[in-house]
Amino acid sequence: MKKYFAKAFLGLCALGTTTVAFAQEAAQPAVEGGLYQALKVKFIEGGADFMSSIAIVLILGLAFCLERIIYLNLAEINTSKFLKSLEDALDKGDVEGAKTIARDTRGPIASIAYQGLMRIDQGIDVVEKSIISYGGVQGGLLEKNLSWVTLFIAMAPSLGFLGTVVGMVMAFDKIEQVGDISPTVVAGGMKVALITTIGGLIVALILQVFYNYLLSKVEALLNQMEDASVSLVDMTLKYTLKFKK
Repeated sequence: MKKYFAKAFLGLCALGTTTVAFAQEAAQPAVEGGLYQALKVKFIEGGADFMSSIAIVLILGLAFCLERIIYLNLAEINTSKFLKSLEDALDKGDVEGAKTIARDTRGPIASIAYQGLMRIDQGIDVVEKSIISYGGVQGGLLEKNLSWVTLFIAMAPSLGFLGTVVGMVMAFDKIEQVGDISPTVVAGGMKVALITTIGGLIVALILQVFYNYLLSKVEALLNQMEDASVSLVDMTLKYTLKFKK
């Protein structure tokens, strides 16, 4: 787990360093070509203040997305194999062995199973209530930090539109100063307006793709949790009928 987050942190640091480099090179002449140079030029032309804000939103949004991706991937297990091992242990009446299997397995499904097995001697109703209650807790943990991703998705285009308004104000200020409405007078302000809008929309689209991917992962895990909960209740009922007569 620590290795995953270390790699994620290094990647985000590299992304942040690139953003800072864009701002620091604003005063340098464009001498090299390529995609990097084109992005740097547009970043500078859009204005370091608004474009930096949009870049920070992208970095923070990707940080939360990356944390959720790692967490959700680690939460996935081979559910069929796990349930089969629990069923085999309960068929032998080995509740402690089933608890050990659940305790040594990562993920929300194993945690829910462990909570149910802890109360297996208290009756099927208590086990079912425990599974439902703890399933709600684990479902909340799966959806943790997704609200931050939606916030950054909303912030990115908003910052872009704010840059648009500022660019339009700059254009009208130049018109007022010069007393002329020629294209060369308003071009600078209009360029800022358009570039910041494009930047904000691109960031929002990138984060939206990651957000939809995370939602699909969460929904898949929730479905697995529901199926596993039903299977666990059935196994508990079979154990009760077989060994608690």
